Amino acid sequence: MLKIKLKPTGKIHQRSFRIVVAPVRSKYNGKITADLGFYTPQTNTLNLDKKELEKWLKNGAQLTEGVDKLLHPDKYPRKKKKIKKVADTAPKKESPKEESVPEAQPTEEQAQTETVVNNEDSQK
Repeated sequence: MLKIKLKPTGKIHQRSFRIVVAPVRSKYNGKITADLGFYTPQTNTLNLDKKELEKWLKNGAQLTEGVDKLLHPDKYPRKKKKIKKVADTAPKKESPKEESVPEAQPTEEQAQTETVVNNEDSQK
């Protein structure tokens, strides 16, 4: 059985791919039956002989998933990244409500001593 698949070429970090017709069990750099075009991911360039592609599809060749993704991108929607939620395993401690205690009003003696101290500081 024949498949239309991507044959990697070029340097490791500068890959480009030939779109070829090859037997299913052949190695990626093995014998090919026909060369249909090329794809360069860096520039997103796809050059393909559509007449030859249709001819091979009519003859029974099947598309691999990689080639099918290039030819029909709407068929394979992009997956959204899932955001991991960190679950709090420790139970939340309820903080005691702070009750506002009204301050005791100073007695007359304390009020007089504070004013005397403040007056002495201001005189210095």
